[in-house]
Amino acid sequence: MTAAVARPMSVKLDPDTRARLEHLAESRRRTPHWMLREAVAQYLEREEKRESFRHDTLKAWEEYRTTGLHVTADEADAWLAQLAEGNDIEPPECHV
Repeated sequence: MTAAVARPMSVKLDPDTRARLEHLAESRRRTPHWMLREAVAQYLEREEKRESFRHDTLKAWEEYRTTGLHVTADEADAWLAQLAEGNDIEPPECHV
């Protein structure tokens, strides 16, 4: 198996954004290259989580439309309040 090879990719930045990046990199004692890689990594992590959440939401909505099973907002709030107080209780039962 071969190791993954990092390949360069160019990004065009307007002069103001580039100056801000360079200033921040200097203040953090990092290179602009490091800052860009870190920014991209954080962005991808955040957006992948958002996409996963969106997928889970659509899946839950489809399951609700199919079965009609749900808990009310009051039931969910009461359960979450118990968890916040440190009580490890089971979630409420779903019903039609």
